[in-house]
Amino acid sequence: MIARLLSIAALRREDKDLYFFFKNVLGFKPHHIELYHIALTHRSKSQDLGHGHRINNERLEYLGDAVLSSVVADYLYHKYPHKEEGFLTELRSIIVSRNNLNRLGNKIGLSKLIRFDSRSNGAFKSKEGDGVEALVGAIYLDRGYVFAKKVIIERFLRFYMDVDQLAHLDWNYKSKLLDWGQHNKHKIKFVVQKTTYQGSRSRTQYDVVATIDGKAYRNARADSIKAAEQLAAEKTYLYLQKKGESNVSTDDVGTTLNQQLTVKDGMEQPLQVGTQL
Repeated sequence: MIARLLSIAALRREDKDLYFFFKNVLGFKPHHIELYHIALTHRSKSQDLGHGHRINNERLEYLGDAVLSSVVADYLYHKYPHKEEGFLTELRSIIVSRNNLNRLGNKIGLSKLIRFDSRSNGAFKSKEGDGVEALVGAIYLDRGYVFAKKVIIERFLRFYMDVDQLAHLDWNYKSKLLDWGQHNKHKIKFVVQKTTYQGSRSRTQYDVVATIDGKAYRNARADSIKAAEQLAAEKTYLYLQKKGESNVSTDDVGTTLNQQLTVKDGMEQPLQVGTQL
């Protein structure tokens, strides 16, 4: 009996923390708090119901991924009426990338709310980004699509991100790197490997490695090949700048794409420069 009362008291403390989070961070009060408990339950803390049924946030993550992608696509379409499809696709890929969602999750404090097995913390480096998607899924089920869209746009995109800054960054590091290679008689290639991100669902992402004369320099991962190539090219180009390679422009001033998105999420593994492919 005492154990049960203590359990109820702990749950109420969790509810209090959640209500505080929604009021102060997201600006609304949940209708069905249990949905958000599930959204913040990592698979490492799954509740086993038997017969192969487990309660965790992976189904909500699946749902939130679809809602988030749809809202971001619609938002960018109307925000940039004169931009071509390639620009919109790359910018959406960056916004919904695991890097950026991990960064968002940390910024809004999800890391303190997600329940996970702390003994395996190093293995769950994308739990904040997964939690953002699960949270979106819970908001959608709790308050509907229109309300979820409002939260995504007003809070995530306009308050906790700077979409305009992302849109005005210098994206064309791939062209810069190719020009440098041509000028210095180096062969630049981008090696693309399709991978499957194992989460609540099979999600295709692309690992891209920038190579110079067959040797790997820097790699990146994104939901589109173009976005991954740009990220890998930027890393490589900035590395060459730092090493003082001739004919690499040092005129680029301001926040770079990687500086904007850097999060230690384990999705981009550094390569030793010069690794032969």
